[in-house]
Amino acid sequence: MKVKPAIGSPAGHRQRRGTTSAFTLIEMMVTIVIIIILFGIGSQAFLRAQRMARSANCMRQLQSIGSALNLHLIDTGAIMPDIAPARDSKKPPSELELPTMDIVLAEYMNNDDAAFHCPADDEHYAKTGCSYFWNSLVNGQPTGALNFMGLTKNHSGIPLISDKENFHHHIGDGVNILYADGHVQKELQFIIDAK
Repeated sequence: MKVKPAIGSPAGHRQRRGTTSAFTLIEMMVTIVIIIILFGIGSQAFLRAQRMARSANCMRQLQSIGSALNLHLIDTGAIMPDIAPARDSKKPPSELELPTMDIVLAEYMNNDDAAFHCPADDEHYAKTGCSYFWNSLVNGQPTGALNFMGLTKNHSGIPLISDKENFHHHIGDGVNILYADGHVQKELQFIIDAK
């Protein structure tokens, strides 16, 4: 009596000669699609990290400008300089116009050409030589008695220098701002004086 091999047993299968395991066309296409998706996710993460790094570099630039301003204040008896908010071109101001911060503070920045350039600014710096805006409402004020729109006691609410526009819009709203107490943050804050 002959016994038939069970359906799942090796003897029940015919062996193919000369075949190797290989990707089918569908398996290859699925693999390519997965690779493309992973590349897309990775490149977006890389771009976001790059934009965040530019914003952080901009904040460091503002802190450096703040340090230069402090050196200037030491030389001028702690009186805020008279500085124009900005200018339209790299043309030097006339004798009747106020100088801009990149002119007034240049000597305190070791004459670094990129000292007033936000890394994410592709337009303003090339045109005007400065990516930042000066708060001219503090011009000529003693640092011990700064008054900005009625804010007098808390320097952490008095903005001095900011980005000219939101160069970092890819990572959120707001501009980087240097405040009179030396801190930099990416939003405008007004701290009301406590009475």
